[in-house]
Amino acid sequence: MPGSVAPALRALLESSIDYAGTFPPAALPCAGAVTNFASYRTHEHAWLLRFLVVSAADLPHVPREFDGALSVLTEADDPRAAALETKRVVRALRPVYCEVPVAELDAVRAVGGCAKVRTGGVTPEAVPSVEAVADFIRACAERRLAFKATAGLHHSVRAEHALTYEPDAPRAVTHGFLNMFVASALAWHGDRDLEPVLAETDATAFRFDDRAGWRDRSLSAEQVRAAREHFLHAFGSCSFEEPVADLRALGLL
Repeated sequence: MPGSVAPALRALLESSIDYAGTFPPAALPCAGAVTNFASYRTHEHAWLLRFLVVSAADLPHVPREFDGALSVLTEADDPRAAALETKRVVRALRPVYCEVPVAELDAVRAVGGCAKVRTGGVTPEAVPSVEAVADFIRACAERRLAFKATAGLHHSVRAEHALTYEPDAPRAVTHGFLNMFVASALAWHGDRDLEPVLAETDATAFRFDDRAGWRDRSLSAEQVRAAREHFLHAFGSCSFEEPVADLRALGLL
């Protein structure tokens, strides 16, 4: 990893991207996503990468060499997976990210699982409000419940973007992964005023050196690292290159 990356940014984003290339809007064939993931593991910024996300149906087409680096969408445990992603509360021998309503988070915690929040999609209606995302993060923080985010976090800071790669793609204001990770780290350490952080559209409001900061709030790299280990684990993205390009454009990589 380049020495120019700020320690607090590394703490915030190391192993943060679960590459989900087979899912919309990229919707690549499984073979293409596998090829990309293999390439990204040797990328200059491979330190940002965590798992390859695949469906249970695609799992037979994924080479065994990737076992232990897979997050599998399934309702049953699978020994090839490092983690599972489900639409209901599931108990398993590995981390399970359960995409369920806030009302079911206590059940997730009771089985030793993790939560999952959807932060976007391919239509404007699929993008949840700042208030809804803040409520989810607070609910998880109050329960000391780890989670991951998925969909809509291709870009670093909240802004309007196209939602697909089509020329006539719908557009919407989308959540930023820096907003999401900084807000979550603050929440883990007791901050509950999350809406302003999630709503921020000025990239210069975020700063990274030995501390990660948003305006007048900041955390040490050690505090950020604890929040990543115990709270916000990763975000799923059908693109690895877009988040990297965004960070480069901000001069952070």
